[in-house]
Order: sequence, then C-alpha cells, then structure tokens
Amino acid sequence: MYKYEGLLIHESHDDEGILEIVERNGVRSLHFGSDSRQSSMLLSDPHKLELDYVRAMTSWLLFKTTFDDGLIIGLGGGSLTKHLLYHFPECHLKAIECRKSVVKIARSHFGLPLDPRLKIIVDDGGHYMLQRAETSRKHYGLAFIDAFDHEGMASSICNIDFFDACKAVLKNAGILIINLWGGAHNPLFQQISLWLCQVFNWKVLFLPVRDKGNIIALAFNDYSPRYSMRELKIQALMLEQHYQIEFPIFLKDLGKHNASTFDQLIRT
Repeated sequence: MYKYEGLLIHESHDDEGILEIVERNGVRSLHFGSDSRQSSMLLSDPHKLELDYVRAMTSWLLFKTTFDDGLIIGLGGGSLTKHLLYHFPECHLKAIECRKSVVKIARSHFGLPLDPRLKIIVDDGGHYMLQRAETSRKHYGLAFIDAFDHEGMASSICNIDFFDACKAVLKNAGILIINLWGGAHNPLFQQISLWLCQVFNWKVLFLPVRDKGNIIALAFNDYSPRYSMRELKIQALMLEQHYQIEFPIFLKDLGKHNASTFDQLIRT
C-alpha cells in the first residue's frame, strides 16, 4: 500500500492516534497521520541526519565542543538521540517521550540502540520538567526540545513555567536547543520566543531552517562567553568536515537573523 508518495510498511494505533512508517527513495519516515515527517532515516546510512531541521539542531556544536549529561524532550524516531550516542561516547542521555508506542517504533524500525548511557522515560515532557526543576537543578549541559504531534507543538510546553524549569535544570554554561515552527506571523512562535528571551535574559539566537518552516532556537544559560566570530568560522569549517553537516551556513544564517542579540554573544 502506498501513502505520502511512498510504501507504507507499518501502521498501528495507540490512545494518541495513528503511527505510520513509510519508505520512499531509500528513506524511512515516521508519520502521525499526516504528510509531515516526524522522523526520517536514510537506510543506507542510518547515522546520517536526514532531516534539515535535525541537522540544524546540531548547531550547538558551534558554541560547545562536548557535553556530559543531556536531556531530550520528544524522542520521535530517535535520530538526534542516535547521533549524540554515536558521536559522544562519554555522554549520558535522558529522553522523555509521552507515547510508549513511539519508543517501540524507534527501537524496532529506526535502530535506536539499547545503550546503558540512554534512559527513556515515558511521560509528558512538560509535566516531567516541572516536577524535576528542583531535583535535577543544574544537572544538564544540553537540553533538546522537539515535542510535536500531528497538530503542532505539545500544549504542555507552551507556557513560561516550562522554560523556567528548562533554565533551572541546565548547568550555568548549558544550552537549550528547541525546534519551533512558524515565523513573524505565527502568534505561538512569537509568544514562545518572548518567553525564551525573558527567561534566558535575551541570550537567545534563532536559526531559520532554509526552505522549511522550522526555526531552531538556541538559549544560553547564565554563563556564556562572548564568542569570537573569527574562531566560530574556523570551528564551522572543522565541524563541516567532521560531521558532513552545513555548519558554515548555520553560522552565516545566525548572523543574518539575530541583529538585535548577536552582539551580546558574539564579537565580530
């Protein structure tokens, strides 16, 4: 059976709705009942980040070379989680996913490994963060937020208390990386952007994903050095060579789209 212009290889349901896996041109993708791809994997190279927005979520590497503990809200097919486990052997990850069936599919169809460095908790990401704001205070070097369903961003993370909790669990030099959707005319994007800037004292950079609706926000916690643009350009070229990811483009676009906050974080 064909669906979304590809071959439907799996379909199941849970309390939240439908889960579909479609293969097209050597790429396997997870869908939640719509054409939007929740996660994708290149079958010939499972560790390569296939989706543009997921590659853009690696832009934190421009500012931080490594990390120890990371938190992931929204597992999906696990492509970002696999990337982190593969490239950072010393890291430990905790992933929060609200749908147990999604965790099973990430294991069975997208190669998410059973790894002692990865702990998966089935829970609502927003509720989990609010409960852990004190007990996990200043614990994580990185926090990744990618919590979407077929209708949009999960409602439990669309409040300022959630971002206060994110700041609380990050180390002083920690970075929050969040996948957003929309632009200047999207009220929810505008509201979340304002909350991020208020909570993180305007030390926030936005990276629009070229030719897509995604915008990746990077929010820097209390301690963040002023980075040298010259050094960042050198770093971007090295990262591109190592990861085969377009880091020089990320750096150029960060400079282009953050005129009001760029100078707070980067000296030219």
